[in-house]
Amino acid sequence: MAKIEPGNGLTSAVSRNILRGTTESLALTDGEGNSFGSDSELNAYTSERQTDKYGFIGGAQQYSEQSAENIPPEVLRQREAKWLDMLNNWDKWMAKRHKKMKLRCQKGIPPSLRGRAWLYLSGGKVKREQHKGKFEELDSQAGDPKWVDVIERDLHRQFPFHEMFVAREGHGQQDLYRVLKAYTLHRPEEGYCQAQAPIAAVLLMHMPAEDAFWGLVQICEKYLPGYYSAGLEAIQLDGEILFALLKRVSPLAHRHLKKHNMDPILYMTEWFMCAFSRTLPWASVLRVWDMFFCEGVKIIFRVGLVLLKCMLGSQDKLKTCQGQYETMELLKTIDTRYMQEGFLVREILELPVSERDIEKEHLASVRRWKETRGELHCKALPRMHGAKAIMAAEPPSRQDLRQNPTIIVELPLATKSNGEDKERKKTKEEKNGKKNSSPTPVVADLEPSKPPPPLKDTALLGSNQSLSSTEHDTYL
Repeated sequence: MAKIEPGNGLTSAVSRNILRGTTESLALTDGEGNSFGSDSELNAYTSERQTDKYGFIGGAQQYSEQSAENIPPEVLRQREAKWLDMLNNWDKWMAKRHKKMKLRCQKGIPPSLRGRAWLYLSGGKVKREQHKGKFEELDSQAGDPKWVDVIERDLHRQFPFHEMFVAREGHGQQDLYRVLKAYTLHRPEEGYCQAQAPIAAVLLMHMPAEDAFWGLVQICEKYLPGYYSAGLEAIQLDGEILFALLKRVSPLAHRHLKKHNMDPILYMTEWFMCAFSRTLPWASVLRVWDMFFCEGVKIIFRVGLVLLKCMLGSQDKLKTCQGQYETMELLKTIDTRYMQEGFLVREILELPVSERDIEKEHLASVRRWKETRGELHCKALPRMHGAKAIMAAEPPSRQDLRQNPTIIVELPLATKSNGEDKERKKTKEEKNGKKNSSPTPVVADLEPSKPPPPLKDTALLGSNQSLSSTEHDTYL
């Protein structure tokens, strides 16, 4: 990890755990550690492997029927209509119908609206509106060479089997570089941590670079404050919280880990710092993130507790891991049935771990830390437990939440042969104070009762193209 410093109490095994690449990244790189570069190389590879519905062309996270739930199209359309209504009336839903919103996040956000919903839930939309031009300003700066060099070396390691990031210097890697570099300029005292790269990459799969930047800011400052700072004190504290909660959830697993002196940071660092984006099947990752953005870090704790309980919660399972090494190997190769979308989400929702439980254990962990190690060096911002807490801490204005539809379609006015239609048109023009009959730009109707006409698929003209923030509605 770029931020691990000597003498911070972490073992070399921890740094290896954080720095270790996936087997996918090793398989997809050449001898120099570079991912596929030219379009010909990329096309030759993708022609042999079919891209799944999430954009993966291989690897452990490629979609499979067993790992995900299939939603009927009519149900998906109904959910889209409901989410469009929520996004159009966000402040009212957050204030008066937050429980209903939480239930809808638990059911899964529709793929077509996931990026926009994440931005609203995290408060990134408000941040972007309140700091217009900030990302462009940071993007135009050169950046600290110390961090730029590390970021550039990390780009090809992020989801190398995803079509967005497989090409060297393609638009995915370019945007990832822009987002990570901008964050180091936004928080120079914090700089860059390698675990931020997969977080930013997941965001970029669902939104433009500017939106992904503000999403990353909110995760680092509100959801997981202190996780990416030097010394990793925050993640060590959360490891102790996880271990304390495990004693209540699965006493057998707790006793086993304690018996073999398994410090939580040995097995939960990548889970928590990457928000399980490098661990779970992709369908499960998306469902976890839907709930995480809505309900906060308790979802990450619940996922960790479910996996530990399922893998170490019975005597039969413990027979195969008689020592620390065997236990670590078991936790590195979690049984796929425990990570499947349907099973995992049900277990997460049934686990009785609340924000109050986490805060109670947090205070106890801080007290123990001070007694054994002295004062904390990292003064992290207060943790916000989900979208409602973030919105309450920084109440937005109606203008900050207003949607700006950006699908503009030029439609020539149709010739009216009917006298009544002409009269209606004339009356409408007089009312609006318009005198001309030139073609009028029409904003595509996003109401569920009047869906926009299907747009023809248009391929990107080059691998270096990416979407700007003003084009985010094309994800619909």
